[in-house]
Amino acid sequence: MDSKPLIIATRKSALALAQARAWMNEFTDVTGCGTSELHVVTTGDKIQDRALNEIGGKGLFIKEIEEAILEGRADCAVHSLKDVPAELAPGLQLGCIPKRASALDAIKTRSGCSFAELPAGAKVGTSSLRRIVQLRASRPDLQFVPLRGNVDTRLRKCAEGQVDAVVLACAGLHRLGLADQITEVLSDQLCLPAVGQGALAIELRVGDEHVASLLEQLNDPQTALQVAAERGVMQAVEGNCQVPVAAYAVLGEDTLHLRGMLADPDGSNVRRAEVTVPRPSSDEEARQVGVELGQGLRRT
Repeated sequence: MDSKPLIIATRKSALALAQARAWMNEFTDVTGCGTSELHVVTTGDKIQDRALNEIGGKGLFIKEIEEAILEGRADCAVHSLKDVPAELAPGLQLGCIPKRASALDAIKTRSGCSFAELPAGAKVGTSSLRRIVQLRASRPDLQFVPLRGNVDTRLRKCAEGQVDAVVLACAGLHRLGLADQITEVLSDQLCLPAVGQGALAIELRVGDEHVASLLEQLNDPQTALQVAAERGVMQAVEGNCQVPVAAYAVLGEDTLHLRGMLADPDGSNVRRAEVTVPRPSSDEEARQVGVELGQGLRRT
């Protein structure tokens, strides 16, 4: 066991703790280095009565965590990659992209019916512009209503009848042991995932070679290539909570297939693009594929 445990910063929601602790256990198993937790409350956690796109800004769920790393109160942090802006704060870097869980979205309906079977006028709870834009294209007869709060809160509001259905990430439900709450996994044709959804990102200080060498042992090269391409799309369109953007990369044996979606902030002017290229030889090459696709989306 390494003589000095690493201090790992994380949000303190049930999901954040579940995914951080699962990764920390794997980290200790692989590296022999112990860990301790630093719980941080972020801006996104504090403001629960407004949709994310109304709060604005980037890094709503990581800014205070990044400050803890920069100030030396933590050695690194476990983030949901979809919460991490394309441009990191100065002095910080991503040291590890662990193996990805499912990137897809799921729906929980109160009646147990599928998304297609929801009756006209049914209320679907989600505060994600990305989800609303895509699901409304398929079902313009539904009502999409803002729904914030942790996973348990959103599931409870559905069970109580405040909404008829709620859309959540598959990965989060699985990490919380709530996979039995999934009524239907939504196909990526119906709802293209958020950039980096289902993946974690471990962030650390630039120049901390000891921590970097430990984190590198848990990096999953395939996931890193996929999310690099997706984050390239986000970088090109300057994506944040106010921009409905989606990207999903799939690796074949020798290829990378990347699809992207972009809409105006009000949900109009939805455009899509996709490309298949030879499998990139580096994360930077994959990122550039995403940048080019994203630039194309911006021009259309």
